Amino acid sequence: MRDAPRQGAPVTERQPLALIAASILDSDMGRLADEVRRADDAGADRIHLDVMDGHFVPNLTFGWRTIEALRRVTSLPFDAHLMIAEPGRWTEQFLDAGCDSITFHVEVAAPQIAPALARIREAGRWAGLAVKPKTPLAALDPYRALLDIVLVMTVEPGFGGQSFMTDVADAKLLAARAWLAPGGANEVQVDGGGRAATAEVIGRGGTDVIVAGSALYRADDMAAEVERIRAIASAARAATLA
Repeated sequence: MRDAPRQGAPVTERQPLALIAASILDSDMGRLADEVRRADDAGADRIHLDVMDGHFVPNLTFGWRTIEALRRVTSLPFDAHLMIAEPGRWTEQFLDAGCDSITFHVEVAAPQIAPALARIREAGRWAGLAVKPKTPLAALDPYRALLDIVLVMTVEPGFGGQSFMTDVADAKLLAARAWLAPGGANEVQVDGGGRAATAEVIGRGGTDVIVAGSALYRADDMAAEVERIRAIASAARAATLA
């Protein structure tokens, strides 16, 4: 596995605990730098960056210039999730902005997928593909040799605060773990509805990284919520992976 470019970036051995990636989608967008620092201070393991273009999903967020500016305020790994129609067109910009891992959707136009994944890996970063709730994991098969991350969407992409799809988690998480090299450093991530109430379901799927947005940014005590989600998921995950 390639060396990660930043301290704390994805590791080359399976970590013992579930990791928490704080999604700034539900943060105060007028105070993004402060909101990133708040997640860092609360003990989040990564910052999850939901980039939306208004085409692939019916919402707009921010682009690589915002990520580049935020890169200066934390040493936490930046985990970019590109919900955009042309990730292959913009790969270099997101690499230059300081993303430690870049995940985009397998549902985009196919010709750009393999070249973009290869370029991310050539840069020493982690490359991932996301699958929408209705997309089968089999859609990832042509790209197995190029993947470090499989991101399972447990909501429809585009907006934060949606209800967690338990049936999708039950159907896909353990299957995604089996699809990846069981003893390798590859990651299964879950994005959508990550919170204490869903952490046990997510953890028993063997999930490595839980994306949590509204659950953290709307919590009275973010640090306590980070630890609560991590503890619940990690206990269930340990039982599954034992």
